[in-house]
Amino acid sequence: MARYICIHGHFYQPPRENPWLEDIELQDSAYPYHDWNEKISAECYAPNTVSRILDSEGRIIGLPNNYAWMSFNFGPTLLTWLAAKAPEIYEAILTADRESEQRFSGHGSALAQAYNHMIMPLAHRRDKYTQVLWGIRDFEHRFGRLPEGMWLPETAVDLETLEIMAQLGIRFTILAPHQAHKVRKIGQRQWRDVSGGRIDPTTPYLLKLCSGRSINLFFYDGPISQAIAFEDLLERGENLAMRLVNAFSEDRPWPQMVHIATDGETYGHHRFHGDMALAYALDYLEKSDLARITNYGEFLEKHPPGHEVRIFEKSSWSCAHGVERWWKDCGCNSGGHPGWSQAWRTPLREALDWLRDTLAPQYEEMISRYLQDPWAARDDYIAVILNRDRQEVEQFLQRHASRTLEPEEKSTVLKLLEMQRHAMLMYTSCGWFFDELSGLETVQVLQYAGRVVQLARDILGDDHEAHFLERLERAKSNIPALGDGRRIFAEFVKPAMVDLLTVGSHYAISSLFEDYHDQDRIFCYTIDREDYRLSEVGKAKLAVGRIRVSSDITWNSAILSFGVLHFGDHNLCGGVREFQGEKAYGDMAWEVTEAFSWTDFPETVRRIDQHFGDSTYSLRSLFRDEQRKILDQIIELSLEEVWSAYSRLYTYNVPLMRFHKELGVPLPRPFHATAGIVLNRFLLEAFLAPELDLHAIRGLLEEARLLEVGLEGAGLEYALRKAIERLAGKFSHNPDNLDYLQRLEAAVNLSTELPFEVRLWKVQNIYYEMLNSVYPWQLRQSKQGNGPAQTWVEYFVALGQKLSVRVD
Repeated sequence: MARYICIHGHFYQPPRENPWLEDIELQDSAYPYHDWNEKISAECYAPNTVSRILDSEGRIIGLPNNYAWMSFNFGPTLLTWLAAKAPEIYEAILTADRESEQRFSGHGSALAQAYNHMIMPLAHRRDKYTQVLWGIRDFEHRFGRLPEGMWLPETAVDLETLEIMAQLGIRFTILAPHQAHKVRKIGQRQWRDVSGGRIDPTTPYLLKLCSGRSINLFFYDGPISQAIAFEDLLERGENLAMRLVNAFSEDRPWPQMVHIATDGETYGHHRFHGDMALAYALDYLEKSDLARITNYGEFLEKHPPGHEVRIFEKSSWSCAHGVERWWKDCGCNSGGHPGWSQAWRTPLREALDWLRDTLAPQYEEMISRYLQDPWAARDDYIAVILNRDRQEVEQFLQRHASRTLEPEEKSTVLKLLEMQRHAMLMYTSCGWFFDELSGLETVQVLQYAGRVVQLARDILGDDHEAHFLERLERAKSNIPALGDGRRIFAEFVKPAMVDLLTVGSHYAISSLFEDYHDQDRIFCYTIDREDYRLSEVGKAKLAVGRIRVSSDITWNSAILSFGVLHFGDHNLCGGVREFQGEKAYGDMAWEVTEAFSWTDFPETVRRIDQHFGDSTYSLRSLFRDEQRKILDQIIELSLEEVWSAYSRLYTYNVPLMRFHKELGVPLPRPFHATAGIVLNRFLLEAFLAPELDLHAIRGLLEEARLLEVGLEGAGLEYALRKAIERLAGKFSHNPDNLDYLQRLEAAVNLSTELPFEVRLWKVQNIYYEMLNSVYPWQLRQSKQGNGPAQTWVEYFVALGQKLSVRVD
């Protein structure tokens, strides 16, 4: 009897995206010393593509890529972010799919996903079709092949969605066992009830559709999946392996596949080192010949369904009531806020449905003036989303235009299509999943809706905001201070809205603090500088200028003039308006500059107000990341004065501090606080230095130990790790450089002496690759009596011991 095992990981991280800037952010901006690549491994939105297999002594003996062994799907937004912010991980995922094709009889392990995690049974049929098609096209764009399977968000399913998937060539999907209703052998008439999760999950099933098409369904093993996600099954790889093996039964005469499905973040984010348990289990199963690892496509080819199935429509894996979690107060929530109500879910969905249904016919009527088929164009718009190069957009417009379009008409078409894109994004499932209307995820879908409202007002001339807010007001927050949806929209959506004037104000203000060129890009906008004049008096600066701001998404643009004054610290004011001609611009520039040249700042501000009226801005007008960067520049000098004062205080009093400790007398709190601030600062500077001075670092660590100063582990760990990674990179590119090896060994040795763990996974990866590529040659040279090679091998083996890598 053939035994197969398949592990599926569903990777979806709700984005934090500014719909006006096309800026996707998954990381927590509060994370200290944050770095995009760092955060992806720290939080395991995509668990480490290079995992570890350990021996009985805890030493690394293998670094497998789990993705090459498991079935997986990634949300397109997450893949977009990975491609831009963590390209090594992104490439490892694509490589894993290619490797899995070779391993699994030509069947890749990656699955597509309905595009933006919309709950499909609650969607309009048009949106269902576009979601499936966009998911397929996005997958093909990235993986270079058509997908065999598709993951349904939250496994939420209905027959109409399955019809569309089958129509578009999807062969299978994965559901939860409780979503199965009845089964029967193919060719027989009698159905058997398997409701309540009683379906046998070890075999695929065929679902015949009304159109005459069919689709294959896999129902994952519920108890094992539950144990992996919510129990302690990932504590040990052996436990996971045996739990999977024990799911096989001699009573089943057919080839069995034990397969599980969980959130991919389980392996590393939810369960620390869970990816290592998975890697060990898969390796153990293969080497012990207990089962053959496979994926869904390969198993389906080798063992087609022998049974038909009927399902429960409008069911999902994460709502016991079907799909009610995404439109009503069904009782499903995070459990973190007892007593809170989710009654807001219904009016939220009703408000979005009203907005979608009101705008759909208006979109259809208006875009038909320019394009042949409104909905075919929307379906094909994924080509533009995946590649916004101007040539690609022009080709898209040529394919769909009913006539030659003028530049303004092209912009109108793109705005209409963006309106439709955001009208789907606003249904992203996490907006209803959690407990509170004002939660990050729900505010995100409201921001998508806000973008829809803004675009509709701009291109259709109709302001739907008032009617939308009337409906949204019926959604009540659990937080009294936030009231309802109307107030939440006003507080969290309206301030986030961006237009060309807002982008212009950002450029004008930030130009005082950084050097721009004749052409620059700010998020999804291109800025062409036509005139720029900077004046300085002491610390004060005045900039006046004229720029063209163009949207790279919708191709609309405007010429703007601005004047902005910074007269020290955070005191700044400025104005931006549409260009009103050379004379008006010249008069503004001369009058504002004249007042500034007198160092009459109140008069300068008055003249800015006079010329720009209500279109005035301050530091608060900057986009968030730029706000932080500029504030850091503004306070840098003040901070240096503070550090200098603390340093002098510490240097002057450190003998007295040491004497206190020698006598066993506690340090006075001001002394202890000063020592903590200064020693942590000195250590951070030492870790950030171009070269690590290990002698000086050890001296600072000893001083911190003596004075019982707590070390700021998060920031120091990050800085030291990056320094060691840089050194390891140098060594890997110059493997014969003994100095690099000795310095790396000493630095790793230092990391083992610290009171906090330094995560050296990347260094271990580099070392393991060199162990297999460089070490054998050096070892041969060493055995032949080569002195430098003998020294190299000695240090390399010592480095491996400190990195917990077994060197045979």
